[in-house]
Amino acid sequence: MNNAMKLCISLDLPSAKENLALVEQIKDFDVWLKVGFRTYIRDGKKFLEDLKAINPNFKIFLDLKLYDIPNTMADAAEEISNFGLVDMFNVHASSGVEAMSTVMNRIKDIPNKPLVLAVTALTSFDNDAFKAIYNEDINTKATQFAIDTYNSGVDGVVCSAYESFDIKNNTSKEFITLCPGIRPFGEDSGDQKRVADIPFAKENLVDFIVVGRPIYKSENPKLVVEEILKNI
Repeated sequence: MNNAMKLCISLDLPSAKENLALVEQIKDFDVWLKVGFRTYIRDGKKFLEDLKAINPNFKIFLDLKLYDIPNTMADAAEEISNFGLVDMFNVHASSGVEAMSTVMNRIKDIPNKPLVLAVTALTSFDNDAFKAIYNEDINTKATQFAIDTYNSGVDGVVCSAYESFDIKNNTSKEFITLCPGIRPFGEDSGDQKRVADIPFAKENLVDFIVVGRPIYKSENPKLVVEEILKNI
């Protein structure tokens, strides 16, 4: 993909009111908005409608990381796709080829269906913690998860910037990589272990960078977004 790297902003503030106030400040920018577990469980579908009401051109990434038996995942994917509000959502690659293929088959005929990504390895993992669960190094297993995802017909993966280049080499340059843990100007990494800056993300052919705290904790979020967009 990577014609021009895209910015996806995490809406992780403690209330819908605070998130919507942030979005009002950035409503004139060409950005994606990431709605995760906390926000969606608290604020639901109405919050997605509220975002589109601020700017109908906003693209929404619903970050719920679906993981269940294949039919249950496909049921959820179908509901999300039929909202007509979500432009991208995700599943866990470790759910397996059958589950991912079932999801893609279920939504294939839905008009304007969302993009679907699969999570390889959460960016909160370091290699030791990841290996304790999956019995393989992050780079090796993330690439295998990506190959499984690609073969399932999924549009791309959620990974760290450190795996993006290798994943594209083992799948396709058109295979989307979306990378959390981006600290655009060297900010504190917080609870993320595998963080990267914008030049590193560009060098590794990342398609979407996800930025949260450096934007929403800033005294001037609009200015931070402007600076990020200038650099990507």
